[in-house]
Amino acid sequence: MATTTGLRRSEQMLLFGRNFFKHPKMLGSLIPSSRFLIRQLLAPVDWDRARVIVEYGPGVGTITTEVLRRMRPDARMIAIDTNRDFADYLGRRIRDPRFEVVLGSAADVERILAERGITHADYAISGIPYTTIPVGIREEILRATRRVLEPGGTFLVYQFTRAVLHDLREVFGHVEEGFEPLNVLPARLFFAPTNGTSAPGPNGKPRTNGTAAGMRNGRH
Repeated sequence: MATTTGLRRSEQMLLFGRNFFKHPKMLGSLIPSSRFLIRQLLAPVDWDRARVIVEYGPGVGTITTEVLRRMRPDARMIAIDTNRDFADYLGRRIRDPRFEVVLGSAADVERILAERGITHADYAISGIPYTTIPVGIREEILRATRRVLEPGGTFLVYQFTRAVLHDLREVFGHVEEGFEPLNVLPARLFFAPTNGTSAPGPNGKPRTNGTAAGMRNGRH
């Protein structure tokens, strides 16, 4: 089964830039995520196992399209965004029966999945800037994500500060960190498994060094 995205780089950049200037606190960066960030962020995903993947704040679909490229044919991906411009854009441009974009809040992930007959997700991906979200809603998003993830699932988060780490630890317990300098801005990565053990490495294999991908750079 083929995935037809029809995403145009120039159109993506224009839309992303326009929305950054309209809602800078919602995006956090003027430039979409780099391929280096995406590669490291998705390294823990066991693509053979993943049947349901949720993404918060997909923006122009830079990460979304890479997830769809790797996903198994019978998997599903639900993207949730509060920005109507981005939701409409992805709805028009991504033509894949495994994908659906929803205009709404990540805090409502349980209801959104339940309305589609889905009880749990294997992975949740998020790049929404948590420092700009009110504390109550931020906590609600993290706790709803923890409840909706399957045992052994993982919350994959990228940010530009470490501010979310405390809240992630409060909700998930064990959290591993990574760092990707080849991104605008350099990004912090957080891997929060639901079983309290180390997040798996590439292809779902356990990590042998006890650190998340990217810690080899010596930054944290």
